[in-house]
Amino acid sequence: MNAPLLSVRGLERRYGAFIGCTDIDFDVHPGEVLAIVGESGSGKTTLLNCISGRLPPTSGLVHYRMRDGRFAELGALSEAERRFLMRTDWGFVHQNPADGLRMRVSAGANVGERLMAIGERHYGALRGTAIDWLGRVEIAADRIDDQPVAFSGGMRQRLQIARNLVTRPRLIFMDEPTGGLDVSVQARVLDLLRGLVADLGLSVILVTHDLAVARLLSQRMIVMKSGRIVEAGLTDRVLDDPHHAYTQLLVASIPES
Repeated sequence: MNAPLLSVRGLERRYGAFIGCTDIDFDVHPGEVLAIVGESGSGKTTLLNCISGRLPPTSGLVHYRMRDGRFAELGALSEAERRFLMRTDWGFVHQNPADGLRMRVSAGANVGERLMAIGERHYGALRGTAIDWLGRVEIAADRIDDQPVAFSGGMRQRLQIARNLVTRPRLIFMDEPTGGLDVSVQARVLDLLRGLVADLGLSVILVTHDLAVARLLSQRMIVMKSGRIVEAGLTDRVLDDPHHAYTQLLVASIPES
C-alpha cells in the first residue's frame, strides 16, 4: 500500500480526570474513506477535533503528508501554516451547515472565499467557478446571489460541501454530515457525497453514529467506546462479522429494512 496521507499515533485527549479519547493509532491513505463510529459520548467527535487541529491533544502525534511530500507533525506547524492547510488542503463538513457557512453573504461568496484564500482575485473567474460548483452540488445557478438563510437544510449542506471542495483539498473531515437532515433529504446528500468523493479521489475521515452511512461511504471503519478503539477493519467485515461485543450490539440495533 502507498504511504499514508495522515498518521495518528498514541493520541490522547483528557479533560482533567475524564478521558475524551486515548491510545488512538491509525493511518488514512490517499483516496480512502475511514468511518469512525460509536454512540454519543464514545469519543469520536473529540478524536475528529484533535486530528483536524480544532482541539489540541493532551499527548500523541498527528502527521500529515504535505503537497511537497514533507510528512509534517501538526503540532509543530505555525498557526499561519495550520490556517492555510485548513483553508486549502483540508475541508470540514459540519452536521449543522450554519457552522460551516457565512449565513449572511451570498452562496457565490461562500464558495469564492476559499478560492481567495489561495490567491484568486479575478471576479469573473471567482463567479464562474462558484457557478460550476453550485451545479456540481445540484444548486441552480440563479441562486448564486441568494444567502444561505434562504436555503433549505439540504441546500445549505450541499452549499457547505461545495465551499469545502472548491479548492480541491486532499482530506475532508465530516462530522455527521447528514445527521441534521430529514430522511428524505439524506439519501440525496449521501449519493452526492459518494459521487464527489469517488470523482475527486478524496480522502475522508467520517464521524457518524449511523452504520448505514458508514457502509455506504467508507472502506474502513473504527469503532469507539469510552474513548478507545474497540474494533477496526474493513467496513463490510466489521458490519457483517463483528468481533467485539460492543460492535455486535451496535450492529444488532440497526433496524431491519
